[in-house]
Amino acid sequence: MFGRAPKKSDNTRYYEILGVPKNASAEDLKKAYRKAAIKNHPDKGGDPEKFKELAQAYEVLSDPEKREIYDQYGEDALKEGMGGGGGGHDPFDIFQSFFGGSPFGGSGGGSSRGRRQRRGEDVIHPLKVSLEDLYSGTKKKLSLSRNVICSQCKGKGSKSGASSRCAGCQGSGVKVTIRQLGPGMIQQMQQPCSDCRGTGETISEKDRCPNCKGEKVVPEKKVLEVHVEKGMQHGQKVTFAGEADEAPDTVTGDIVFVLQQKEHAKFKRKGDDLFFEHSLSLTEALCGFQHVLTHLDGRQLLLKSNPGEVIKPDQFKAINDEGMPIYQRPFMRGKLYVHFNVEFPDYLTSEQGKALAEILPKPKASTQLSDMELDECEETTLHTVNIEEEMRRKQQQQAQEAYEEDDDGPGGHGAQRVQCAQQ
Repeated sequence: MFGRAPKKSDNTRYYEILGVPKNASAEDLKKAYRKAAIKNHPDKGGDPEKFKELAQAYEVLSDPEKREIYDQYGEDALKEGMGGGGGGHDPFDIFQSFFGGSPFGGSGGGSSRGRRQRRGEDVIHPLKVSLEDLYSGTKKKLSLSRNVICSQCKGKGSKSGASSRCAGCQGSGVKVTIRQLGPGMIQQMQQPCSDCRGTGETISEKDRCPNCKGEKVVPEKKVLEVHVEKGMQHGQKVTFAGEADEAPDTVTGDIVFVLQQKEHAKFKRKGDDLFFEHSLSLTEALCGFQHVLTHLDGRQLLLKSNPGEVIKPDQFKAINDEGMPIYQRPFMRGKLYVHFNVEFPDYLTSEQGKALAEILPKPKASTQLSDMELDECEETTLHTVNIEEEMRRKQQQQAQEAYEEDDDGPGGHGAQRVQCAQQ
């Protein structure tokens, strides 16, 4: 009427697997499982069977009802169905529920059930653009090749959808190799399994998908249209989310285009401002100039000085709202700065000098000297020099003199030569 009690069997094996006594507390069980599960996880080169046993033991002993049945009647009672059965869950499910996800990033291992999907790598492409492209905006179409999940086998790699655990890595996807570095010194290295290419599984030759040849992915050509907006900058990124290579059990990464601005022959950009170098003759600087500047969008801008204005060497002038468009506010622009260089003539005839002296403002009275004062002065000769070359030559000469001084000092080669001569 009440049914026959199950036969009593071994009820100590689970405790031995976890390495705890039968009176271990829930906290002791948790600590023991945490330590042993991390040590034996397949992603770390551990034994998959040992990992499975640990998960099974912890699943039973961490449940008060199952533990009571196990303590009284052993494993057979759980297998016969008392208390809901034992050891029926995926060990990775138990591991994830315990740790909140694999501490090894979800990579490797033959089973992906119950674990977080890893994210595929982003694909970075440099995209060369001109300053005109960044000023006016443009669209560029680019053809790329990427891998996509095979539509015939749905990324399984086989016609039947079946696969077997890789014998080379026991389904972990990685192999651990040990290298002797020296006496008593070894190095342990973990590398993707070459037999299964890190997937943890193998597919028989006859069962391979004819479309992808068991690779699970096939190449695909795709054309992407990159919108370069007005005011974008060098180094700015344009991202196409989820357009990188696809792979099974993987979140697809992004394709990222990084803008690379080419040098411009006339304009230089600094933030939202543009700079333009313009050279004037001495006559233009003194008497006025006009210059037609072709802007980045093809418009013609007339640059001119005001009546009677003198442009000084190295002077800057600014034109408002003719710089770069401001990104995402294209109707607003920075400034266009014009940097003036004044080119002086190399030589003037005496007649030209006298004519200019009559026209140009007279020198200040303080600079006028009497004949007596001039007689007391010593005449000098001014030489034209390249100051950068002059300074570089002086530095080299000083360095050479310092080297020779070190040689001739106490204990130097010069001192040794003197001592030898005296002997």
